[in-house]
Amino acid sequence: MDQQTADNEERITGQLQRLAMLRGWSPKTTVSYRSDLLHAEQFFQNSHTTLMQADQSAVLNYLASLRRGGLKESTIQRRRSALSTWFTYLQDQGQREDHPARHLPRLRKSRPLPKLMGERDVESLLYAPDTDTPTGLRDRAMLELLYATGLRVSELVNLRLADADMGAGLVRVIGKGDKERLVPFGEEAARWLRDWMAVRPALPASPFLFAGRAGKAMTRQNFWLRIKQYALLAGITPLPSPHTLRHAFATHLLNHGADLRAVQMLLGHAHITTTEIYTHVTRARLHDLVNRSHPLGRSSK
Repeated sequence: MDQQTADNEERITGQLQRLAMLRGWSPKTTVSYRSDLLHAEQFFQNSHTTLMQADQSAVLNYLASLRRGGLKESTIQRRRSALSTWFTYLQDQGQREDHPARHLPRLRKSRPLPKLMGERDVESLLYAPDTDTPTGLRDRAMLELLYATGLRVSELVNLRLADADMGAGLVRVIGKGDKERLVPFGEEAARWLRDWMAVRPALPASPFLFAGRAGKAMTRQNFWLRIKQYALLAGITPLPSPHTLRHAFATHLLNHGADLRAVQMLLGHAHITTTEIYTHVTRARLHDLVNRSHPLGRSSK
């Protein structure tokens, strides 16, 4: 490391320590900012400028280089945020008049697509529990209701007996932010719920619809382990996640022509943009179908 680089790094570290004191950062946060800023400083030095002097063009070139390097967008966003915080500080301290990171184009954060579970795999999973036993009957009813309603697993395990209106075919759900919604379920789920309720009175008294040991609510983790066991029995790969049946519920509804707004209400999403990810899943499935089945969908070898 040459003397100029060492001096620049020392100056950045000193400024950053003052900034950390002003903002009340933890040592871990300070170290993270220092790492991101020194990374940018190295790029700027190779471009014949410095972190103290870089203009908007230099900042744009730096961010473009991060993209070309194949970094995750979350990492690029974090480094961009570090630069923005840095230049705001310099401006507040009177060390710069401009802010080269203030009016940059927004980065669109990509969202991973949910793992898709086909209808045949869902059917295999539903048939996996041994319904000749009370535990298996309970689990079958839980899986059926989960797929019929798209509930979160945490919502399912916390359902109380009073939340199920069998006559109307509705469950009352308390979702995120303590928001209440009524979700309908079909006749197949209703049949298994009735079978489960016929057995339930013989078990320890509990206010929960699907009680675990000693009448307590089953934990989310425990039910996930049961789903995993049933998936292994059914030979389903890859193994589903706790939210897989929720994803399958939404995707299969859209595949069969359901309205996006209706699916949003059923899932309890606050914003339609959260639900829209399932339209990407269905599009991806269509692309895959064309690539596998159309005579011109696959490149010739």
